[in-house]
Amino acid sequence: MNYFVTGTDTGVGKTLISCALLHAFAARGRSVVGMKPVAAGCDDGMHEDVRQLRAASSVLAGLGQINPYSFVQPVAPHLAARFAGIRISLNRILEAYSELSAQADIVIVEGAGGFRVPLNDEQDSADMVQQMNIPVVLVVGMRLGCLNHALLTVEAIAARGLTLAGWVANVVDSDMAMLDENIAALKQRIAAPLLGIAPHSAQPDAREVSLLLDTDLLEPGA
Repeated sequence: MNYFVTGTDTGVGKTLISCALLHAFAARGRSVVGMKPVAAGCDDGMHEDVRQLRAASSVLAGLGQINPYSFVQPVAPHLAARFAGIRISLNRILEAYSELSAQADIVIVEGAGGFRVPLNDEQDSADMVQQMNIPVVLVVGMRLGCLNHALLTVEAIAARGLTLAGWVANVVDSDMAMLDENIAALKQRIAAPLLGIAPHSAQPDAREVSLLLDTDLLEPGA
């Protein structure tokens, strides 16, 4: 019942949808906790994504479990780690993930950037998810270019032998031309179900978005 939330790019709403999933599962009586294995661009002790995930969680876990790696530089994780003089260890991340899994019914793990973002010189986020062995939820930032990004990400997930549990269309561009037609094109080409459409909002609310997600598709028979 744990899920990894990835996106077609950075800034497409992974945190919003991760928090919405936490709210949705909590409303169904599940104990939930969010995890952000790696956060970059943190200059005040806690990354904003991590703060939002903690606020949406029903289980109070340690910051080191929720966010094992936090970096000041707002760059790719492996570069931020190199700048800080350390190496991101998947073992440390997996240990924290295991601890969270023992504390909550459902762990929602939010990735950094897209699906293949490097974590160190040899491994990337896809390697991490493979070791976690959990299904993936893809957030598609609905804007020009998203069709290619979405379909390539779907192929990358399948190539790793992972299950795409579903995808969410998050309207990041309020003026996107032919929005409905683009969503239809993705529905035709992605075998996994569309979990919901998050409309564009200047101040999106994860609790409100949670009401738009069909979690029956993730938790059938519950």
